[in-house]
Amino acid sequence: MLVPLISAVAGECGGKAGGLGALLRAGLPVPGGFVVPFAAYRDAVRELKDPDAARRAIESRPLDPAVAEELARALEELGDPPVAVRSSASDEDTGQVSAAGQHESFLAVRGTADVADAVRACWASLLAPRALAYRDATGHGRPSGGPAMAVIVQRQVDADVSGVMFTATGPSEETRIEASWGLGPSVVGGTVTPDAYRIAGDGSVEQTIASKRTRLDRQGGRLVARDVPAPDRDRPALDAATAVELAGLGTKIAEVRGGPQDVEWAIAGGRVWILQARSITAALPSRAPGEVQAALAGTPGSRGTVTGPARIVRGPGDFARVRPGDILVCPFTDPAWTPLLRVAAGVVTEVGGVLSHAAIVAREHGIPAVLGVEKATGRLRDGAAVTLDGTAGTITVIREEKGGGAARPPRPSRP
Repeated sequence: MLVPLISAVAGECGGKAGGLGALLRAGLPVPGGFVVPFAAYRDAVRELKDPDAARRAIESRPLDPAVAEELARALEELGDPPVAVRSSASDEDTGQVSAAGQHESFLAVRGTADVADAVRACWASLLAPRALAYRDATGHGRPSGGPAMAVIVQRQVDADVSGVMFTATGPSEETRIEASWGLGPSVVGGTVTPDAYRIAGDGSVEQTIASKRTRLDRQGGRLVARDVPAPDRDRPALDAATAVELAGLGTKIAEVRGGPQDVEWAIAGGRVWILQARSITAALPSRAPGEVQAALAGTPGSRGTVTGPARIVRGPGDFARVRPGDILVCPFTDPAWTPLLRVAAGVVTEVGGVLSHAAIVAREHGIPAVLGVEKATGRLRDGAAVTLDGTAGTITVIREEKGGGAARPPRPSRP
């Protein structure tokens, strides 16, 4: 039943696995592995129509013995290395919606039993509240019979540097790259402000180097977050030649995939690996026109302008305080925060880059976002009336208020 990754196609293995299969067949550097296809998921939830019942059944039942046996055999053929176990849903990484960060993925997994548990967790995440809410919000990806989940199992890449690349959308456009130390979840999850690179068609490179204070690495069978040594925090994660090399690889990926791509990549031991490639579903903000005076400034993440009350949210305990029309101000967002992006009129984060999952989902929802605004949760007062300009990357305080004021409907303005 398992499908070699090089043979994966979207119809039976999902858009993420199908995209990687196409890149492997084109000779591009993708870590080897295999896919647990839709058929295995559908067998596991057969006749369970209610999402909650299906999720509970997946979480409580072991894998079918035949699937577990195939998993053991396939892992042995790989040499039983640490692997990445990643979702590949039928309504994920399509040309219309990305479902960025909505389903589970696991790194540093080793051994048949742990891989089997990770497969079941990926299956269950298809029916998790945040994934259902995202599906409702986008209105896309609803195939007859409901969505299905395939699962990719690949060799783990223990990255020295990793990040995200948006390939050029036209001959005169730039390739955009964000990079930081260690494994990719720091960049895609928006928990670090990465270095940013713009590579023009003539090979010239413009870079903005961030202070990269934390990194994520594999230590045995677990992931460890640690501080970056002080001398490396402000050191470029990529040199210009490597940025140009990545951009060239991005051009090849776009040619194989038939259009501009959102690419996750990693570098280990000087070798570049491609971990994911999906269609770009929402355009990046353009450069801000000239100097803009404002109380706070960060990275433009999603274009548009909105005015409303700042709502300081430092963790899940504050979620219930967010009301329609609020401008969400937070340290960072991870996938569990995605439902707030359906409620908030805009979002401000203290760390993160324009290519992170939160920024992608904000663009898909059409709400302005400004990222990497240092100490925003302390510099903005809860309830203060602010104007958020996601095109220019600025936040302007209109009126200070004590916290807890009622939210007002937003006044959005889009270019």
